[in-house]
Amino acid sequence: MARTKPSRSCACARRRLQAEPGLMVRAPSSCPGQRDAALCSCVVSQSRPARSEDGDRAPGTVPAAVATFAAVGTSLLKRLQDNEGDRVETYRELESVLQGDDGCWTSGVVNRLLAEASSDMRAAQGVTGNVKTAASDVLVALARSHFHFVMSELQSHLKAMGKVPDEIVLLTLGKMARSYALQCIPFVGMTLLALRTMLSRVRSGRILRAVCSVLEQWSKGVNTYFGSREQRPFPRKGVARFCEAIYPVFCYTVVNWLDCKEEEDKQAVLGAVAAMMGVLLHAEQRREHAWEQLPWLLHQYEEVRDTSWVTKSLSYVLEVLEGAQTPIPQGTALAISTAVHRQLSDVTQEPGPAHKAALSHCIVLQARMCPEETVVFLHSQLSGGSVAGRVAALGLLGALAHSDAPAMREKLPQVVEAVQSVCNDPSAQVRRAVLEFIRELLSSGSQSCWAWDVVGHIFVEFSRTSGRLVAGGLLPWETQEDGALGALCMDILGSLDVSLSGMTKLLWPRLLQYVVPAQYSGMLIPLSRCLRALVERRERAGCREEEEEPDAMDPQEQARLPAAQALLTRLLVVAAAPYASSERAAAALQLLQALRSRIHRDLGAAWATEIPLLLQYLAGKTESSQASAEWEHRVLKFLRASLEPIEDKAWTVGLIQELSQQLGSSAPGSWEKLFLCEALGTALAACRDLRHVQGQVLRVLQETKPMELSEAQGMISVVSRAAESHFHLVLDTVTMFSAAFTRGCFYQTSTGWKVQRRQKTESARAVCAALMRTYGGIALRAPKEQLLSRVDKEILGNILRLSRAKQRDLQLKLALVQSITEVSCAIQAVGDGGSFELSLKQEAMRTLLDWIKGEPWDSLVYGVFQALEELSKLRPPLSREENRNLLAVCCRSVFYPSKAQMNKGRKTVRAAVNMQLPHMAEAWRGMEDLGHLIETLLEAEESCFDDVVHVLKGWLTSAKEWERERALWVCARVLGACKERSELTRGRPCEQLGSLVGLLGTLTSDCLATSRQRACICLGYLLQMQAKTMKVVPQADEIRCLCEGLNSPDAKTLVETSTKIAKAVCKCIPPAQATDFVTAVLDRLLHIAPTGAGAVWKWVFVFLVECRKEILQEVPKILKTLYTYMQQSTHRPFLLRAVLLLSHFHREPVISSLLQKGLPMDSDTVELWRSLGRRTFGIQVLRCLVEKLNRARNNHLRTDSSACERHSRQTALEAVTITRAISEVVLALRSMEELRQLLPHLLPSLLRWASETLGKERLLSPVSSWRQLFLEGQVLEEKPCRIFLSAIELVLGKCMEQKWMRLLMNQAVWARLEDPLAHPEGVRLLSSVLLHAGLISPHLAKNLLPRLDSCSVKLQLTRLTSASGRGA
Repeated sequence: MARTKPSRSCACARRRLQAEPGLMVRAPSSCPGQRDAALCSCVVSQSRPARSEDGDRAPGTVPAAVATFAAVGTSLLKRLQDNEGDRVETYRELESVLQGDDGCWTSGVVNRLLAEASSDMRAAQGVTGNVKTAASDVLVALARSHFHFVMSELQSHLKAMGKVPDEIVLLTLGKMARSYALQCIPFVGMTLLALRTMLSRVRSGRILRAVCSVLEQWSKGVNTYFGSREQRPFPRKGVARFCEAIYPVFCYTVVNWLDCKEEEDKQAVLGAVAAMMGVLLHAEQRREHAWEQLPWLLHQYEEVRDTSWVTKSLSYVLEVLEGAQTPIPQGTALAISTAVHRQLSDVTQEPGPAHKAALSHCIVLQARMCPEETVVFLHSQLSGGSVAGRVAALGLLGALAHSDAPAMREKLPQVVEAVQSVCNDPSAQVRRAVLEFIRELLSSGSQSCWAWDVVGHIFVEFSRTSGRLVAGGLLPWETQEDGALGALCMDILGSLDVSLSGMTKLLWPRLLQYVVPAQYSGMLIPLSRCLRALVERRERAGCREEEEEPDAMDPQEQARLPAAQALLTRLLVVAAAPYASSERAAAALQLLQALRSRIHRDLGAAWATEIPLLLQYLAGKTESSQASAEWEHRVLKFLRASLEPIEDKAWTVGLIQELSQQLGSSAPGSWEKLFLCEALGTALAACRDLRHVQGQVLRVLQETKPMELSEAQGMISVVSRAAESHFHLVLDTVTMFSAAFTRGCFYQTSTGWKVQRRQKTESARAVCAALMRTYGGIALRAPKEQLLSRVDKEILGNILRLSRAKQRDLQLKLALVQSITEVSCAIQAVGDGGSFELSLKQEAMRTLLDWIKGEPWDSLVYGVFQALEELSKLRPPLSREENRNLLAVCCRSVFYPSKAQMNKGRKTVRAAVNMQLPHMAEAWRGMEDLGHLIETLLEAEESCFDDVVHVLKGWLTSAKEWERERALWVCARVLGACKERSELTRGRPCEQLGSLVGLLGTLTSDCLATSRQRACICLGYLLQMQAKTMKVVPQADEIRCLCEGLNSPDAKTLVETSTKIAKAVCKCIPPAQATDFVTAVLDRLLHIAPTGAGAVWKWVFVFLVECRKEILQEVPKILKTLYTYMQQSTHRPFLLRAVLLLSHFHREPVISSLLQKGLPMDSDTVELWRSLGRRTFGIQVLRCLVEKLNRARNNHLRTDSSACERHSRQTALEAVTITRAISEVVLALRSMEELRQLLPHLLPSLLRWASETLGKERLLSPVSSWRQLFLEGQVLEEKPCRIFLSAIELVLGKCMEQKWMRLLMNQAVWARLEDPLAHPEGVRLLSSVLLHAGLISPHLAKNLLPRLDSCSVKLQLTRLTSASGRGA
C-alpha cells in the first residue's frame, strides 16, 4: 500500500541509522517519503545473519542489520502506539520488517507488539476490517521468529470463557497452521479442545466459516505431520491420539453443519470435513465412519454452485489415501468415477480448463489405487451413453495413458483396445477426443509396439475429414468441425517425439507408407519432419541399427513400403502443387533430400546443390508473389537435372511406368494430372531407351480422348516435352499417327447413323485440333538447331492441312490460332535463322483473315491478332498494300460488332468448346491484341503510322458510341507506344498532329466518360511526342490533371474542362497544320447531334484565340475551309462566329480573302459581309474597304491604257467588287456617326469610279476570263456606273434625313448622275444638297466640282456628242 506522507517514527529511525555509516541507503533529498521507503527497503533487504550447523548464531559476530531491524521495528511500533499515520500501511511495513527479522527483538518489544496487534484485532469499534487483517498478518509474520509468543497469545484469546472468539482470531489461527504446520502440532490438542467448547454457540455466517477454516488448516497440518514425521527431530505422536482429538469435532460437524444453506458456509464445511476425513482415514477404527461421509461429499456436486470446491476436497481425500496407502472400499471407486464422469459430461454447466484438470487428477489418483475398476468403468462409458459421456471418458483415458504409474502401464493395452472401439464414431466430438487420447498416449513415452498401432488412425482421420471437405455439401458448422479435426491430426503428428530409443524401427515402416497415397498429402509437413528426424537417427546410429531393422519389420510391412520411383513421383507432385503457402513444398523437397540414398544412389551430388537452390527460391518468395507456372517450371527442370546422371535404363523406365500409373489414377482435369503429364514428358526426354520412348508417345496419342480439353492438354505436354531430346523421333511418330488418322477419318465419319456420324465428326475434329496444338508444342520445345529444317512443310504444313475441314468448329479454330502462334514464336526464338523465309506465311495469313472477315466477334475470342502479330514478324515481309488490308480488316472486326453480338458470340463459344474462357471472351482482349498488332506493324514499317491514323479516323468519327470507345482505346495504345519509341519520330514533327488534335479534342466532350478519358490520354501522348520538336515543353502534366474533371456528370463542368484542355493543347499545334486541325473539327461536326455542337466549336474558337499570332499566314486557308463547310453545314451561327473571330484578329487577311470571291456574290458571302458590318468593328471593316477602293483608283490612274488595258479592267472589276462589299457592310452598319465621318473619304472615291464607268455597258473585253464571270450573273447585267451610284445612294440614305433624300429624288439627281450629258449637273446638285445637309464641307464640295473637268469626263462627253451627231 502506497504511503501518502513520511512518518515521524521512520524519520527518527533514519536519524539513528545515519549515525552508523554503511547501514543506510540514501534516497534523493527531494522526496522525504521516498527516503523513508528506501530506509525500510534497505532494512528488509539486508542479508540474514550466518548460522552454524547446529542452528545457533555464529559466535563472535553481530550482524549489522540486527540493530537496524530493531530500530525500525521499534519506530514502527511507536507509530502504532502513538496512532500516527495510516495503521494499515504501518502494519504492512512492520510485516515486511518481520519477514526479514531473525529473532533479534527483545521480549519487551515483542510483548508490546503483541499487545498492540491483539488490541486492534479484538477491538469492537473504531477499527476497520483492513486494520484487523493487517494486524493478523503482522502476528503471523512475528511467529516466524517468536512462534510461542504468538501462539500463546492466540490460545489465550481462544480459551476466553463465556464467548466465541473473534473471527479475526480464528482466521489468524488458520493462517498459523497453514504457515507453520509442523510447529502447530504440539498445540493441536488444546486448540481442538478449545474449539469443542464453543461449537454449540456457532450457528452460521462468518464465525462458522472461520471455525471451519481453523479445522481445515489444522487437520491438513496433522496430515502433513503424518507424511513427514519420520524426518522430524521432535517426539513422534501416534495417529490414534490425533484422531481422538479430531473425531468429536468431526462428529459434531457432520451432525450439525452438513445441512447448512448458504453457499459460502457449504464451501467452508466441505473443506473442513474433507480435511478431517483425511486424518480419520489414517486410523483403522475411525476409517469406516469417515467413508460414510464420502457419499455426502459426492452429493455436494448437486448442491453447491461452484463444484470446483467439491473436486478440490475430493482430490485432497484421494491424495491422502494414496499417501496413507489405504484401500478404497468396494463400490466407492465406482461412485467416485461416476461422480467425476458426470461432472465432465455435463453439457449444461461445462467445467473450465482448471476444473477439468482437477477432475482428471482425481481419476488418475483413484486409478493408481484401483486400476481395474477405473478402466472397466471408463470402458463401459465408451460402449454406450451420450456423446458428451464418451468424450469425457476418452479424456479421462487419455489422462490415464499419460500417467506414469506402473499399474496403469500394465493396463495400457486394455485402454487402447477400448479406445479403438470408438475410432469410427459418427460424432466429430468423439473422434476429436480419440485424437486427443492418441496425443496423450504418444506423448507418454511408451516404447511398447502396441502403442504405435494408433498412428495409422491419425492418417485415416485426416483422409476422412479432408475428403469430406473436398466433396463439399457440408453445413458451416460441419465444415468448421472437419477443418479443426484435420488441423488436430497435423498437430499430433507434428508433436511426435522420435528421439526415444527404438522409435526408428517402429515408426519408419509405419510413416513411410503414408508418403505416396494422395489423400495424405496434406499431412506431409509433419510427416516430413518425423521422417527426416528418423533418417538423421539412422545415420547417427550407423550400420548396426540398419542391420537390425529388417528383423524388426514384418514381411507384410516390408511389402507395403513404397518404391523409390513412387516416392520421387509423389514428392515432386506435392512440391510443385500451387498451394497458398510454400511450406508444404519445402517439406517435400527436404524429405527428398533426406531420402536421396533410398531413391537412387546417383542422386546425392545433384540434389546436394539443386534442392538448396529450390528451397532458397521458396524462402525468397511471398505467397502473393510466387508464380505457380514459374515454380512448376523449376521443379520440372530439377527433375530433368536429376535424371541426367542416372545411366540405369531400367530405373528410368520404372519411373516412367510409375508416372503413367499415377497419371491413370489422377482425377480428370485436375492440376495433378496435368503436372504428371509434364513430368512424364520430361522423363521420356531423359530416357535413353528410344524404342520405349516411341512406344510411350504412340500409346499416349492412341489412348488419349481429346474431346476433353484437359486430356488433350495432357497429351500435348507429354509429346512436346519428349521432343526436347528426341525431336525427329517424336515428330516422325506424330506425323505417322496424323497421316493414319486422316486416311481413316473420311471413312469413319461417312458411315453409320446420323447421330453416330455427328459424334464421329466431333471426335475427329477434336483429334485434329489436338494434333494441331501438338505440332505447335513440338515447335516450341524443339532444339533450335533442328527446328528450321522441318518447320515449314512438316509442322506448319500439317497444321494447315488439318485445319482444312469442311466445317471448322470453334475448338478447331482455336487450335489453328494457337498452333500458328506457337510456330511463329518458335521460329523467332531461333534468332540466328538468317535469311529463313516461311513459304506458307501468306497462306496462313489468308486463312486467318478470311476467318476474321466471316466471323469478326469469334476472332476476338481466340486471339487471332496474336497469331497475325507473330506471323507479321517473320519473313518474307508484307507489302504496304497487304499491311493496309490487314489493318482495315482487323479494325473492323474489333470496332464494328455491338456488345449484343459479342455476348452472343461468347455464349456460342462456351457452349461449343465446353470450356471456360472468361479472359479471352472480352472485347477488350481483342483491342489489346489489335494494339499489339499495330505496334508490330509500326516497328516493321514507319510509314504505316499514316495508314493507322487514316483507318482510325473513320472509326473515331463514328455515330456509334461503342465504335468510338474502342477506337479511342486502340488509339491511346498506339500513341502510347509511339511516345515510348522515340525512334518512330526521330525528332521530326508529327505530320498528323493537327488533324489528330482536332479529332481527339472534340471527343473530350463525348457522351461516354471512358471515351472522354481516353481522348484526354491520347492528347497527352501527342503533347509528349510534340515536345521532342518544340523548344517549350508542352503542358502534358496539366492535361493529365484535367482528365479527372472529364468524369463529372455535370455538363457545365465537362464543357469547362474541355475548354481548359483546348487552351493547353492548341498552343502546340504547328501553324502549318492549322487548316488540318480546323478541317478535322468540322468533319467531326458532320457526325454529331446539334446539341453537342457547342462543345465541339469551343475547340475552334479557343484555337483561333490562343493561336491568333501564329496562324496569320494560314488565315486565307482557314477562311476558305470555313466558307466551304458553310455551304454544306447546318452550323452557320458557329461558322459565322469563327469568321468574325478571324476578322477581329486578322481583319486585312479576312477582307482580302472575301474580296477574292469575286462577283456575283452568293448568299453566303453577302451574309459574311453583313455580319462583319454588324459587329463593333464594322466601321473598321468599312474603312479598310474604302482604303482598298482608293488604292484601286490610284492603280487605275497610273496605268498606261495602251499597254495595260487588261490590268485596268481587272482594277475596275476589283473596284466593283469592293463597292458591292461596301454596300453590304453599310447596309448592316449600326454606327451612323462614324459613317458620316468617313464620307469625305468614301464619297469622292465612289463618284470618281462612277465618272470612270459612265456610259459603259460592258466593263471587260471579250477575251477576259473575268468577262465570263460578269456574264454568268444577273448583277453584271446592270451598268457598272449604276453599281457605284447605288452605293452612294445607300450610303447617303444611312447618313441623311429623308427630306434630303426626297429632294435628291425630286431633282432627279440620280438620273442626272447616270446620264453622261447631265452628269456634271448632277454632281453640282448633289454637292449642293450635301452641303446644305451639312454632310460635307465647302472645301470638299469645291474638290468635287473640278472632277467634272477631268480628262475622262471631257473624253466621255465628246464621245457622247459624236455619237448623238451621227445618230442625227
